[in-house]
Amino acid sequence: MAELGTTLNGQHRSTPALRLPSVLIATRHGESTANVEFALAEAAGALSVPINCRDADIPLSMQGQQQAHALGRWWAALPAGDRPRSVWCSPYVRTAETARIALAQAAGLGAVPISLTVRYDERLRDRELGVLEMLTAAAIEAKHPEEAARRRKMGELYYRPPGGESWSDVALRVRSCLRDLCEQEDGNPVLVVAHDCTVLMLRHVLDRLTEPQLLAVEQVANCSTSVWRTEDGRLRPERWNTTGHLEPDA
Repeated sequence: MAELGTTLNGQHRSTPALRLPSVLIATRHGESTANVEFALAEAAGALSVPINCRDADIPLSMQGQQQAHALGRWWAALPAGDRPRSVWCSPYVRTAETARIALAQAAGLGAVPISLTVRYDERLRDRELGVLEMLTAAAIEAKHPEEAARRRKMGELYYRPPGGESWSDVALRVRSCLRDLCEQEDGNPVLVVAHDCTVLMLRHVLDRLTEPQLLAVEQVANCSTSVWRTEDGRLRPERWNTTGHLEPDA
């Protein structure tokens, strides 16, 4: 933060201020193989998806790899002062692959050094869904109707499935990660590579969204870019969930 005692949400405290990154860029990983399988299953009303590995081990699809390359080209085209000096990344395979491919692409274009730091932080992992893990919407209604009803009643911000997390739980770890990021990056531009819920909670924290405002936000697209820039002691939104760089002629 720009002044003594300013916190991540703009309130004041007596402890020394954090120095905000000049630019904070957040992206969701590229399309994963699970994204493909769930889209097919949801369209067919299927109760299962052919995924046998842990959520943490799901890789990118071929389309996801192409999106990560496009993200790297977008990164390389940024003004020099806005190009991230480090990457904070979820340790899951699909996010790590996205960061690796994008960094290699940007480095290959001479925009950043290939040795640029990538920090893997478990607080940026995807939302834990507990007993609902790897279940389609139809499967949740069929196998856990009481949880489906409780989810509708509580809403996503506060609903916590057995063994899992609510959006609010994810927001708490995002806040914690942001504090460490600010302490360690000393005002430099940073890229965060995470998941749809993690990026959404980043917006919830930084833009101070109310619950109705948060629920109205569209789903975060694969390899979309969201940008905040530091002005007057706050990270202020500059763009949200943009995907133009993923178009073939971009």
